[in-house]
Amino acid sequence: MAGFEGGFMDLLTRIEEYNMPHCWQYEIRLNNLKEDLEISNLTEEYVSNLRVSDFDFSIAKTKKEELHIRNFIERHEWLGKACGFSKYYFQAHHKGILSGVVIMGIPNAFNYLLGKDNRNLEILINRGACISWSPQNLASSLLSYSIKWMAKNTNYRLFTSYSDPLAKELGTIYQACNFYYLGNNYGAKKKYVQPYNANMVSDRWFRTRCAYKNYAIDLGIEWGDDWLGKGRKVEWAKVPQDVENKLRAYSKRMQKEAAFIELPTKHKYAYVLGANKRETRDLRKLFETLNVIYPYPKNR
Repeated sequence: MAGFEGGFMDLLTRIEEYNMPHCWQYEIRLNNLKEDLEISNLTEEYVSNLRVSDFDFSIAKTKKEELHIRNFIERHEWLGKACGFSKYYFQAHHKGILSGVVIMGIPNAFNYLLGKDNRNLEILINRGACISWSPQNLASSLLSYSIKWMAKNTNYRLFTSYSDPLAKELGTIYQACNFYYLGNNYGAKKKYVQPYNANMVSDRWFRTRCAYKNYAIDLGIEWGDDWLGKGRKVEWAKVPQDVENKLRAYSKRMQKEAAFIELPTKHKYAYVLGANKRETRDLRKLFETLNVIYPYPKNR
């Protein structure tokens, strides 16, 4: 772990010393309650009577809304940082107060849970949190709303997520929503220190557009305006071969030299939902044929 300080290291230290019976994110909820009530100008008596029906659910439609959701994650989610590969942002409001969020994005890796031909049906639930005074079932209700919206309005049909034993997570919300449980041997076993701002990242970061543009600066390479294709990804066919070789070699070197920490594997959950009952039935049958489904874990 030598070679980086603060941020994630502070988080790891707090978690190593954490001895509560509940998960780390619930502890954040308890610690934020008093200040959240003051900021929202609400009382404990008032919020104790709130029900899910008192909240409005929606998908963010503007960059400003997405920024508010990302800021919300920084305060209320245990990792304290929104994922860099986020694509869809869902929100719950009570009288205009942002009260819960769910963020979905492209998975770090595909496991072909519906077969290789259906890999594009998968999307990752990569962040989620609720304000401390929200009713207990707001999180599961917002998650269900988000999945139904996605099945109705996009081509995604497989919704995957992880629960991290590092923070004493079991996946209680996913269990409440009747997700499939796929076991506890998933997720990156290493996290790297991103060399340009010291954030913690997976190995995938070293092969992103952002990384390659930084490498080009380091190597004195002038970045071509036409090197980016669909989705703002690097279109290597347009990059001169010698330049591509230098960038790829530098990428491998940067990952090899980066400081890292080893992490425990994670619980993995999955939910399958089609655009209609027939599609849902057929996809779930396929999923159950291709995967081993385990009983829900109960002990942290």
